[in-house]
Amino acid sequence: MVTPTCGARNDSFSRHLLIEEVAGASFLSVLRPLKCLRMRERDIRSFHTSPRFQAAPVPLLLIILKPVQKLFAIIVGRGIRKWWQALPPNKKELFKESLRKNKWKLFLCFSSFGLLFVVFYFTHLEVSPITGRNKLLLLGKEHFKLLSELEYEAWMEEFKNDMLTEKDARYLMVKKVVYHLIECNKDIPGISEINWTIHVVDSPDINAFVLPNGQVFIFTGLLNSVTDIHQLSFLLGHEIAHAVLGHAAEKASLVHLLDFLGMIFLTMIWAVCPRDSFALLGQWIQSKLQEYMFDRPYSRTLEAEADKIGLQLAAKACVDVRASSVFWQQMEFADSLQGHPKLPEWLSTHPSHGNRAEHLDRLIPQALKIRERCNCPPLSGPDPRLLFKLSMKHFLEESEKEDLNITAKKQKMDTPTIQNQKQIPLTYIVEKRTGS
Repeated sequence: MVTPTCGARNDSFSRHLLIEEVAGASFLSVLRPLKCLRMRERDIRSFHTSPRFQAAPVPLLLIILKPVQKLFAIIVGRGIRKWWQALPPNKKELFKESLRKNKWKLFLCFSSFGLLFVVFYFTHLEVSPITGRNKLLLLGKEHFKLLSELEYEAWMEEFKNDMLTEKDARYLMVKKVVYHLIECNKDIPGISEINWTIHVVDSPDINAFVLPNGQVFIFTGLLNSVTDIHQLSFLLGHEIAHAVLGHAAEKASLVHLLDFLGMIFLTMIWAVCPRDSFALLGQWIQSKLQEYMFDRPYSRTLEAEADKIGLQLAAKACVDVRASSVFWQQMEFADSLQGHPKLPEWLSTHPSHGNRAEHLDRLIPQALKIRERCNCPPLSGPDPRLLFKLSMKHFLEESEKEDLNITAKKQKMDTPTIQNQKQIPLTYIVEKRTGS
């Protein structure tokens, strides 16, 4: 786990690195003192990884030819079905008889294949030095580095006209927060080896991501959504955790493994189904089962892990970690105000805002202990979670009062009209109708 022990500082790194106000940075309304304390060498924990067998990495060619795999499976499965349908009845019986005679040989063949698959799986497992969790890695570091560079070039081409300059106040603020987090967590395996680069995109999207090669992308929409520097520090810690934990390579490895197994099932579906329409339906069901039973739950697990490690990274940087859950409460409240439908969590690749806030609330006590061990200054002022609840309560009360006032004014405007109609003499109405 993230090492919580910190020692006294002995370098020139500013204790109040992020207190400096930057002109025009209106998206950060509350700037509280942050400091980080470098660990003493004797207090640094040793991180051990279990030795793993060095198996050959998956060739990059398989990744490039990934779109062709599904087409190949369909062609093979459909070919088997056509061949079986074209066989005369007597040859079908001979084939079935041959299968019955050689059933033990077939069993041995499939068992050998299964054994090879298990060996392949366990020789590509690696223990994370940060979390201690086993993870599947099919791609070599050099291969994945190449893929990361290609992805980086694609993003830079897409955002080339929307990048903020390095002199922009928002860029400078994000840069200070990122470098502060990195400086305070140098003892974490992998952080110092990555060359971190900041990119701030002028876009209303509420989003941020970090590529495995350390390229940090954050959108101004997210900067406008955070309340203070502590929320921003936690969110950037979350993204840094994704990169340090190697979640992108882990997710890509799982996808390739599922694609390989899916190709076998896809071949069987197209071979067994009597018609192409049935095969297409079976293929759609198989893809949705894979997506909702494996892909999305695994993605939510990685997001929860990044929340946990990101919170610990922020705690070591002396951030007010209590603000982390407030951000997701704000997002949930904003969605409800805008009338966005609340979809079930199992339909999403990320945990719901409410569940993320609850998960962080359970982790905050541990993060506060990490702050204490790092000799961080005590948190001053009330708990931001309590302030948010009081603010929401006040907001709802004011909204109810406003609705009552609007209703009362409307009734007041309608009442004189009714009263005036009652005061009109009946003789006047009769005379007017007679005259007309």
